[in-house]
Amino acid sequence: MAMTITSTAFADNASIPKLYTCQGKDISPPLAWHSVLPEAKSLVLILDDPDAPDPAAPRMTWVHWLLYNLPVGSGGLAEAVPGLPAGTLDGLNDWKRTGYGGPCPPIGRHRYFHKLYALDVVLPDLQKPNKKALEQAMQGHIIAEAQLIGTYQKD
Repeated sequence: MAMTITSTAFADNASIPKLYTCQGKDISPPLAWHSVLPEAKSLVLILDDPDAPDPAAPRMTWVHWLLYNLPVGSGGLAEAVPGLPAGTLDGLNDWKRTGYGGPCPPIGRHRYFHKLYALDVVLPDLQKPNKKALEQAMQGHIIAEAQLIGTYQKD
């Protein structure tokens, strides 16, 4: 069975509730993963928006959240992440800070990709990497991946 990532807050390709956005409490939604390969040593979570700044004319992918070295047995993250699982490390999002930054599209309905990667290694401490540095460190170590897409448009 393929690895999956899900949320009880929204279905795949459905709207992300306002609670998890800049118009709400800007807290992370609950996430769960299933069928992680037994040979996986760690997980990486990347949340990004390929529709920035305007879905009609995207110019960049905006990074909202980077986590790596998530334990394979963690099973997911609770809403608002009261505490990261032991060993988990943060990367820098495109606001140049660690942690979750929720959807806040300037125009139109954007897609938000919650990408989960299973790696065959535990990565070294990359000292708060950006997405590019994290992806470089992951190269050659991805053994499975899954994604959950949510959408959001401001009122």
